[in-house]
Amino acid sequence: MASESDERYREALKALEEVTGDVDGVQERVLAEILSTNANTEYLQRHGLAGKTDRRSFKSNVPVIHYEDILPDIRRIAYGDPSPIFSAKPISEFLISSGTSGGERKMIPVAADNSERIYQIRGVLLPAVLNKFVPGLNKGKALYFLFMKAETKSPAGIPMRPVLTSYYRSSQFLLHEYPSIPHTSPIASIFCTDVYQSMYSQMLLGLAYRLDILCIGAVFAPIFLRAMNFLEQNFHDLADDLEHGTVNARITDAAVRAALEAKLTSDPETAAHIRKECSTKNWQGIIRRIWPEARFLDVIVTGATAQYIPSLEFYSGGLPLASTGYASSESFFGINLNPLCKTEDIAYTIMPNIAYFEFQTYKSQENGGQGEEEEIELVDLANVEVGKEYELVVTTYSGLYRYKIGDILRVVRFYNKAPEFKFVGRKNVCLSLETDKVEEIELQNAIAIAESTHLTWRNTRVLQYSCYTDVKTVPGHYILYWELSSMNESENLPQKSIIEQCCLTIEESLNSVYRSMRAYYKNAGPLEIKIVKNGTFDELMENAIAKGSSADQYKPSRCVKSTAILELLDARVVSNCFSPGVPSWSPVPRHF
Repeated sequence: MASESDERYREALKALEEVTGDVDGVQERVLAEILSTNANTEYLQRHGLAGKTDRRSFKSNVPVIHYEDILPDIRRIAYGDPSPIFSAKPISEFLISSGTSGGERKMIPVAADNSERIYQIRGVLLPAVLNKFVPGLNKGKALYFLFMKAETKSPAGIPMRPVLTSYYRSSQFLLHEYPSIPHTSPIASIFCTDVYQSMYSQMLLGLAYRLDILCIGAVFAPIFLRAMNFLEQNFHDLADDLEHGTVNARITDAAVRAALEAKLTSDPETAAHIRKECSTKNWQGIIRRIWPEARFLDVIVTGATAQYIPSLEFYSGGLPLASTGYASSESFFGINLNPLCKTEDIAYTIMPNIAYFEFQTYKSQENGGQGEEEEIELVDLANVEVGKEYELVVTTYSGLYRYKIGDILRVVRFYNKAPEFKFVGRKNVCLSLETDKVEEIELQNAIAIAESTHLTWRNTRVLQYSCYTDVKTVPGHYILYWELSSMNESENLPQKSIIEQCCLTIEESLNSVYRSMRAYYKNAGPLEIKIVKNGTFDELMENAIAKGSSADQYKPSRCVKSTAILELLDARVVSNCFSPGVPSWSPVPRHF
């Protein structure tokens, strides 16, 4: 007899075939529903669209926008204006995105009924797709390292929280907790804001149920790697608790202790196994040795997080890396219909029933473009072409209209009539560890502030620089390569303490997402500046010209991706310094 989850799988997969078989029809209905529901909103009336629900009127009247274009209206909502500005339905929360505006996080207004639509994809369709590749997935357990993040309220009292925190607080998650794949992490552990206690308790139960776990992961790769590092540092205490069925005294959160005590029993055999495996110096393949039934790792490894693939493969011992979903604070977008594919083949099928999608042709500098799109008509979801790159533009039920996400996607194939996209990356982002995104102009401004504050009055300037995201250690950190020039040849270059202050000043000048990772979540290490020999960047140019680059068009690479360039820079390092402190950070955006 089929289980409830098996029936849910069949229904979800049947619905998937229906929506991907009629992409343009579904998109037209979604747009009409969004426009009719929000017909009396200020925004649509402002653009002459009140009462019009057809696609032609929408495209003719409603402009393509960035976040800054609607920030004044967002502030009105945040300060308590009850008018239906974007959405006919009340705004229930602001999702604090990992994107930045003027160096600050975006506040995305969300209507009250948003979570149910997201749950149908994240909580039902995704497990159904996974079960096609891992039959019986619902018969085992899943170990996911999930964490609540800081939240606050707007001046009018509207909750402001990251998108995942919002999802964990939703009734769908609290009542069902992924019914198709039971989690080992109790709600109390996920809700615990003390990072140590949350990680310890989730890891402890993950070890206690190790033989039942079929999938293991985290939303972002750095979190998963932190979990492996945590296990390496704390396996003695974890094994003691497993052996005696007790809870470590450092777990002081009452709800967490109660949840652990309700599930733990004395298990000397598991404790001995953990001690044996974790005591070895060879941690390659440790996941297979501790969780032998695990079929895959569920963790995002596209875009900036692709840099973590070697570390994940080291720990996993060859398990598939499944990047299952593609989403942002603005909307959920799509899923990977072949989740156990090779990492280089990962692509996402955008779900046409979740929002209305348009695409603007993108020509990168590498392909002869200017890195910006021409002002041309946007292409509908059903009309994109294989091989072309586009910037994603979304219109949502909560009232974002023709909003540019900033993600660049490449069409690689079609599933039925639905295009499948490879995530190419974010526009103009040069540094990223996780949800943080530092654009080139932002880094340039931060360096200029450090230079004027600490170097200029010492007759020193930054002659050239490049940057690199180092993920070889946990947590990862940013590295800047500086070639300095003294305007007075008789003077020595600044002392190490001065360069250290430059590190901290740069961190203070970066966006609040990065600063929160450094100061609050501790999932970014201190920024490092490496001083290279004079002439290093000239040598880089000479090497590039020798390989065929045009001398009059050569520009130094601000973001180092080439192993050869990185090796040359590291070979020319004469000194290095780390930030001596942590940057300031507040959960309240500077919009207020």
